[in-house]
Amino acid sequence: MGFGGISIWQLLIILAIVLVLFGTKRLKNIGSDLGGAFKGFKKAMGDEDKKPEESEPQKLEKADEKVIEGEAVKEQDKQKQ
Repeated sequence: MGFGGISIWQLLIILAIVLVLFGTKRLKNIGSDLGGAFKGFKKAMGDEDKKPEESEPQKLEKADEKVIEGEAVKEQDKQKQ
């Protein structure tokens, strides 16, 4: 008995059919594409963990530096003055 009631011989037959249908070159390309995708995913997850988190007070201080104080005036009001 193999995986879920499938014997090793049935798995080998399925593998042979897949090889005949797709060929070894296409399967190699699919494997390398999947490997590259996993590598990129792991790298992205690792980069996210290494990034230092800013605390809330620091974020608020930086936000205060970018605030522009002023007054909104309509064009009609400007012409009346």
